[in-house]
Amino acid sequence: MKDVPLYDTTLRDGCQAEDISFTLEDKLRIAEKLAELGIDYIEGGYPGSNARDADFFKRVKKLKLKNVKIASFGTTRKPGAKASQDFNLKVLLDAETPVVTLVGKTWDLHVRDDLRISQKANLEVIEDSVAFMKRRVDEVIFDAEHFFDGFRANPEYALECLKAAEQGGADWIVLCDTNGGRLPGDIREAIAHVNRTVASAIGIHCHNDGELAVANTLAGVEMGVTQVQGTINGFGERCGNLNLVSIIPNLQLKMGKNCVKPAQLKKLREVSHFFYELANIHPNKRQPYVGDSAFAHKGGLHVSGVLKNRETYEHIDPDLVGNRQRVLVSDLSGRSNVIYKGKEYGIDLTGKSEAIHDILRRTKELESRGYEFEAAEASFELLIQEALGKKKKNFELVGFRVIDEKRNEGEPPISEATIMVRVDGEMEHAAAMGNGPVNALDQALRRALTKFYPSLKQVELLDYKVRVLSSGEGTAAVVRVLIESGDGKEHWGTVGVSHNVIEASWQALVDSIDYKLYKDAPHRAN
Repeated sequence: MKDVPLYDTTLRDGCQAEDISFTLEDKLRIAEKLAELGIDYIEGGYPGSNARDADFFKRVKKLKLKNVKIASFGTTRKPGAKASQDFNLKVLLDAETPVVTLVGKTWDLHVRDDLRISQKANLEVIEDSVAFMKRRVDEVIFDAEHFFDGFRANPEYALECLKAAEQGGADWIVLCDTNGGRLPGDIREAIAHVNRTVASAIGIHCHNDGELAVANTLAGVEMGVTQVQGTINGFGERCGNLNLVSIIPNLQLKMGKNCVKPAQLKKLREVSHFFYELANIHPNKRQPYVGDSAFAHKGGLHVSGVLKNRETYEHIDPDLVGNRQRVLVSDLSGRSNVIYKGKEYGIDLTGKSEAIHDILRRTKELESRGYEFEAAEASFELLIQEALGKKKKNFELVGFRVIDEKRNEGEPPISEATIMVRVDGEMEHAAAMGNGPVNALDQALRRALTKFYPSLKQVELLDYKVRVLSSGEGTAAVVRVLIESGDGKEHWGTVGVSHNVIEASWQALVDSIDYKLYKDAPHRAN
């Protein structure tokens, strides 16, 4: 049993952040990553808000995630309505999740000015909604919205709201600092009263408007809170939510709370960067624990100290969270990271110093040109195979041409690609139309190769992202293309970088096909 179960709301609260938008495929990949990290609850969103969230709850069942519970989120019933006839509650049941999270009002200001009902009526809404849902699902979580503001304004009523949820049968009562404006002292004072009022298990949900979400959550755990809600990288509305990437190591390494397994904690940096890549946001290099600069040292006493004993200027061993110590100008680390990634792929790099050196050299060279491999692990695995001399050249490009033509102002452009490849000395030519130049090139390439590699019929391009890497160059800037591919059984990410978006796309497409063929090889030698 974990000391502090972790509840992730990136797929709901995180998606409410400015500049954050995830596709359905993104959301499914996120769910898998969260499960790998050891998250206990994944909140998939509000199934009644849009078709994408509703589809997520259907698709996520097929992933068969281990040791994680999927939660749907919604509001308590509308005032004056019967729970059995309330639309909000119905769509939650339709999602068929084992956990339902209901948010309800606990600040008398909201009861008066938003719901415009009596305080007694709001108590009935809370208890009735929780009781209705508890009779139909395994677990009900009550999110006490604006609890800490409500307690500050009217402590007696805020506590009555919690008692109503408890009487309804809530498995968890989660105290929310929804406006993110409270201080750690406010948190401690309120929870001390909560502990004397209700016997239910307590959670905490903090926003970061005062840059205090982590501090307030730690204060809550010190007071006995046993569930923590947040988002990866703190994504969320306004200034964001509690950052799970920060709270997990603080709880586990600083407070000694059992949250995730040590091997999962080592994935923290990888998971953080994976989310940035999917969100098409450059990672915060100064982010605590996982940022590039979190354990970076430059010149003088710091470098002298850490080379003798890392504890002189590092508050934890960076390897515990999947990060590494960096000495700027001369980067002395990296070999262990390569060996570790090799093990993840089932490749033993022990004793293969020349290959490791080549992988490090190539990785540094490619990263200096803008490549990132956090969300393009298929490309990195192929890089390892190349360094080992085991990467097969499945085909040779003779040439390709992509035409994007717009004939009339009111008509959509027409995209066509032609390609010539050579496979085992045999020349093949193919052409295809597509929904845009990259799609046309993808279709033409696979059409040319399917004759030789029939399994490529299974491959689909699931997602496509472009990021401009260099500023000040306008349309001549270097771009990075991230492609997500799948074959109905697995999915994988590949990357390409170039001044030319078609060339960057081509690189990622070739890696995608090479990875599929490598994965399907009957005897994958390591």
